[in-house]
Amino acid sequence: MFKKILALIILSSISLVVISGCAQVTRSKITIKGSDTMVIMVQRLAEEYMSSYKDKVIQVTGGGSGIGIAALINKTTDIAMASRAIKGDEIKAVQKSWNRKPKEIKVALDGITIYVNEANPIREITLSQLKDIYTGEITNWKDLGWEDYPIVVYTRENNSGTYVFFKEHVIQNQDYTNKAQSMPGTGSIVNAIAREKYSIGYGGIAYAKGVKTLQIKKDPKSSSYLPTEENIKKNIYPISRFLYMYTCEYEDPEVKSFLDWTLSPSGQKLVKEVGYFPVN
Repeated sequence: MFKKILALIILSSISLVVISGCAQVTRSKITIKGSDTMVIMVQRLAEEYMSSYKDKVIQVTGGGSGIGIAALINKTTDIAMASRAIKGDEIKAVQKSWNRKPKEIKVALDGITIYVNEANPIREITLSQLKDIYTGEITNWKDLGWEDYPIVVYTRENNSGTYVFFKEHVIQNQDYTNKAQSMPGTGSIVNAIAREKYSIGYGGIAYAKGVKTLQIKKDPKSSSYLPTEENIKKNIYPISRFLYMYTCEYEDPEVKSFLDWTLSPSGQKLVKEVGYFPVN
């Protein structure tokens, strides 16, 4: 009797080890965190993916590109969304944490879009004028040929990839004017501009609804362009960019499956439906 009981205990222990081992490799969900610019797009991608693959669970949260990359460094997310390229020191931090470099996946194209109120008669603006507005050199709309009224400047918070991209590529790493009002997301900027006649802001093309989009000139002698798919793919819109996902778990079947699907015709079609542009 004792031998039978001992055998049952050993068998049960083996079963628990097997079950425990399976639990370690069976993923209950994929977590994606980061860019607020991308969050609506990636939520749509996740919803469509989960509807096609009923056993999959994907959790998507925003917070900003910097937050997403920090979560990847801290191993609290499987995938980081970023509306800017990851920086060298961040790559080193990820490599130190994971013992390998992150894999970069370009999932969409975007054009940094300049929003103004629909009552604004101005049609185009140069990069140097944008720089002067956002560094505080130009403060009144009369300097741009409109009414004598102060410019209400909206920007993103400093953990935003769009904030970083705009600072690097438009205001050339100078400080933002201290009169700029920081907003927690692009949707907040668009909503504020729709209400404020004398305001200006920037963000992703997918959010350009209920506001006017300005054409951008590289310099005073250049032609002006809107952030259309054709202009961005021809590289003639001056402030276009990729939208990225970063992961250290690309070899994980679940993570790889979702990322591969995102780059598939079905995923890229959804990217365009949301308002961004496909990469392939």
